[in-house]
Amino acid sequence: MNVIRRHRDLFSVEVLCAGSNADLLVEQALEFNPNAVVIADESRYSQVKEVLDPHDIKVYAGAEAMVEVMEMGSIDMVLAAIVGFAGLRPTLRAIEQGKPVALANKETLVVAGSIVTAAAERFRAPILPVDSEHSAIFQCLIGEGNIDKILLTASGGPFRGRSRQELGQVTLEQALKHPNWSMGRKVTIDSATLMNKGLEVIEAKWLFNVEASNIEVLVHPQSVVHSMVQFCDGSIKAQMGTPTMETPIQYAFSFPYRIESHLPRFDFLQHPSLTFERPDRDTFRCLDLAYSAIERGGNMPCVLNAANEVAVQRFIDGRLSFLGIADFVEDMMQKAPFIPNPSLEDLFETDRNIRQQ
Repeated sequence: MNVIRRHRDLFSVEVLCAGSNADLLVEQALEFNPNAVVIADESRYSQVKEVLDPHDIKVYAGAEAMVEVMEMGSIDMVLAAIVGFAGLRPTLRAIEQGKPVALANKETLVVAGSIVTAAAERFRAPILPVDSEHSAIFQCLIGEGNIDKILLTASGGPFRGRSRQELGQVTLEQALKHPNWSMGRKVTIDSATLMNKGLEVIEAKWLFNVEASNIEVLVHPQSVVHSMVQFCDGSIKAQMGTPTMETPIQYAFSFPYRIESHLPRFDFLQHPSLTFERPDRDTFRCLDLAYSAIERGGNMPCVLNAANEVAVQRFIDGRLSFLGIADFVEDMMQKAPFIPNPSLEDLFETDRNIRQQ
């Protein structure tokens, strides 16, 4: 929204979607005057409708409306930022309509990477990465080829350097204190467990057509180098800048052009030291679980994602410990039936089964 506020001559909001935050949806709709809004939580429909009806803004409700609205011919680009598995169907529908997708929902590619990328190719719908790391890789690859490996950076989250023993009594409040980024609760907890980085490894595999074995995770606490690419001659390109999501969002909106940003310019003298270290994979086991899921393939990344969504919610609800998240995910991966070549319906069934169990 900040990007659009700064560039109203270039961008306008046609549709806004929300889960259950009716108050914020109404506030943004009154400011940006979209053609329509969708509230996934049908119990909030009347609340939104009552306020927006006099402003001639159409109001729809429900998960299916979130999918159907992607077919509106007046939409030029979809910023797909629905959290979790719920983002798959709307994103896929936008791709099937041939619309460019600025993708902030990594789970879409984690769960159904082969299906989504095949659809994007078939319907000639560009997928423009919005995650800061994937936007960085995307920028580094323009005009390039012969990738040796991708160097995916991670902040390390709020518990970098802690031992398993120290993490035994972690609270929700502690897990939500990310040192560099302001994000939603689910993504922030995933960052603390390093599952977020594992999901990003899987996403990078599908976005850039590289094997997971050629994606190396580096912990970079300053979050200045957003990611790097090493090429066959040993040269490395890095994309750097102040940690803010406005920059990759704006780049996806304006690609292939760059447009002026109001943000303060990065000052190297204020960051005299940029450091890198290996992730502690013994303490933060979710990263290896993600590598294991993508190496096995089939529906296993879907199992990983569904189990993690359930585990994170249990941690938020106080029903599971922080370290128990990885244990829970691993247990589900061991128990779930394996489907080597899943259809889209197989993936929806896998997701349903994990959540029911």
